[in-house]
Amino acid sequence: MKIKVSPVLMAVFLSLHALVLGAHGQAAKTSEDQKSGPEATGSTSAVSATVDQTYRIGPQDIVQIDVWKEPEITRTIPVRPDGKISLPLLNDVQAAGLTAMQLAGSIREGLTKFLTNPQVTVTVTQINSMRVFLTGETTRPGPIPLLPNMTVLQAVASGGFTQFARLNSIYVLRVENGRQVKYTFHYKDVVKGKRAEENILLKPGDVIVVP
Repeated sequence: MKIKVSPVLMAVFLSLHALVLGAHGQAAKTSEDQKSGPEATGSTSAVSATVDQTYRIGPQDIVQIDVWKEPEITRTIPVRPDGKISLPLLNDVQAAGLTAMQLAGSIREGLTKFLTNPQVTVTVTQINSMRVFLTGETTRPGPIPLLPNMTVLQAVASGGFTQFARLNSIYVLRVENGRQVKYTFHYKDVVKGKRAEENILLKPGDVIVVP
């Protein structure tokens, strides 16, 4: 038995069929595009944070010592205030003032007395030595990360002041050649463009006092 189909219904059927085919083709193209993207080539957009190779280790920094196939020596340790670290076989090793590569070389040289061709890698995992300290009549006393070329004005601005702060009596304490040196800082004058020479660049360990 033959079924007669209305020309109108046939037109509707053909239109729907075309739409389905078009959608299927687009989905296939999208899938193919995704396969040809970064994941298909094995690439990644992840960026690992690393310390500048020229950075010199300081006291209280945290360093990771990796010695290949020597788990008893491999460890993550802080640099002591005297600038040294303690390792098995080597006891005290000078770390402060060296780059990570230089420290690795120093450890490698020391271990050659006990191990054959030791492979040593040093990574600075946390920088704690690059800090200045804000104290006195400030709303945020305590350590401040020392950014490159940070000035006194930038440091005190990050802390804010209490209502009792004597802004034209601020000073910086710094240890130079084994003795403490005091640098005055007249905040009100500096922000007005005066006494620009007082807005000095800060160094690690500086203490900014807000009376």
